[in-house]
Amino acid sequence: MASFYTEQQSVDVREGLARRIKEGWFIGLAPYGYRNVRKNGRGVIETDERAAANIKRIFHLYAFENLTLDGVAAKMKEEGRVFRDSQPTFPRSSIHNILRDRAYIGEISHKGQWYPGKHEPLVERATWDRVQALLGGHVYQAQSHAYAGQFMKCGHCSHPITGETITKKTKNGNRYYTYYRCTYYNKGDHPRIRLPESKIESQVLAIFDKMKVENEKVRDWFRLVLASQTKDAQTDSLAQRAELQRQETLLVQQQDRLLNMRLNDEIDQDTFAAKHTELRDRLANIKLQLDVVDRSHDETAELAAKVFELSQTLKQQWLTADYTAKRRLLEIVFLNCTLDDVTLCPTIRKPFDVLAKGLISEKSRSDKI
Repeated sequence: MASFYTEQQSVDVREGLARRIKEGWFIGLAPYGYRNVRKNGRGVIETDERAAANIKRIFHLYAFENLTLDGVAAKMKEEGRVFRDSQPTFPRSSIHNILRDRAYIGEISHKGQWYPGKHEPLVERATWDRVQALLGGHVYQAQSHAYAGQFMKCGHCSHPITGETITKKTKNGNRYYTYYRCTYYNKGDHPRIRLPESKIESQVLAIFDKMKVENEKVRDWFRLVLASQTKDAQTDSLAQRAELQRQETLLVQQQDRLLNMRLNDEIDQDTFAAKHTELRDRLANIKLQLDVVDRSHDETAELAAKVFELSQTLKQQWLTADYTAKRRLLEIVFLNCTLDDVTLCPTIRKPFDVLAKGLISEKSRSDKI
């Protein structure tokens, strides 16, 4: 009888936990940003306003302000935000775990699966998807501090050049300096070269100076050439969009079939939850790709024209751009880059290469570059 009672009690507990999960409630301690409370004799979850504000700020900083995990922790401390009363500062590991926790988009975890929860989501799905794309399976992304990180290769060993930010304390507070170095900087007899970002910037601006065209008629002609060359890219983006829409339709149909199978008891709850999560994530990824394609289709010609105007106008347009904009500009103008010792050696995309070589003049042919 004692053995039967113990086994039955175990079964009752498991069934109780399963019911709680299906009803959309956490079992055990709620994650950071929420708190466990009792209402009408039952344990429920409610939002912890102070911690929830920290969660939203962490996601915003990482998604939209080009900060690494270390940078997010420093920014939270600078803003006077407190993690817990017993531990005021935000540990890097905790920030990473927060950015990976699906609870903040309204889900609860049980036995490796995620189920819809009744708690209030703290983060929008678009922001969540952006953060996951930026994390990319890595804990730290130091190059997000630097617009040219991972864009260049080392001229000595051909490994990627990474960006790193060094903090130096001064009488007026902390100052931040960005340097570029090879990822194999500390290996063997590799040259110990670290190049300040200002040196990279001056070389990029020098290349832009070479692209300047004084004749207004030649400028107009070059703009027409750019517009013509972007048509092929736009055609490709339309084909890509059609394929993504086809995949989106198939995933929606699979979701409908999966739901019907569950309603007809053809599959169990755990199988349904696993497949439902998989299909939902794939569908969210497809929608994110569609947004990217649509934006690319609309902006390709405009961006190319802006880069040309950048090469023709004041350097302040570059100097006032944020890191994300600078990275996109580099990718439009340069096909690839090599850092040979301290010299930037880019391969310039067509037709910007002609501008950089100074081959544009009033005597240039008007039919091609």
